[in-house]
Amino acid sequence: MPMDAEQFRRLALRFSSLDALLDEVAQLPLPDTWIVAGCLTQTVWNVQTGRAHGYGIGDYDVFYFDPDLSWEAEDRVIARMRPISERLGIAVEIRNQARVHLWYAAKHGTPYPPLHRCADGIDRFLTRCTQVGLQRSKRGDEVYAPFGFDDIEQMIVRPNTAANFSASAYVAKAARWKSLWPELTVLPPPGKMPF
Repeated sequence: MPMDAEQFRRLALRFSSLDALLDEVAQLPLPDTWIVAGCLTQTVWNVQTGRAHGYGIGDYDVFYFDPDLSWEAEDRVIARMRPISERLGIAVEIRNQARVHLWYAAKHGTPYPPLHRCADGIDRFLTRCTQVGLQRSKRGDEVYAPFGFDDIEQMIVRPNTAANFSASAYVAKAARWKSLWPELTVLPPPGKMPF
């Protein structure tokens, strides 16, 4: 039976640090807050392949969406997250998705449109297998995965060429992941030779 949102959620939360981070993030007075991307996908890969908790995970990405576009407001949130990160023993990178268009071009060399919610940022991730987010609220846990879970379950890395795609960034990221999880099937970006 193919992986569904509930199975994905259970696998992603198999290790206590993600569950604890979800609890901590849910307590922050921030709008539209999600744990996103590689830390979720890679946790599932680690469960599937019997690897240790945290193996290969560089950081845990947290998105929120605050209409206050000032650097000072985001910096206060980053500072507030620092002791949580230290207490949990994981590197956490928290970013206001409402601000991404202000700095993205300078950092990556391509324009980036203003976003309207965190899911818009998830939709723009470089790989389809990382287009996923997990949110905890009083209603329970919510999973956002616009392309579902097949690539995660089957350990397929596929480019998301829908927006801001960089073949060189994709190749570098996929090569790093393949070195850590040799079980991965990496699909080439358009017009490139297979891995």
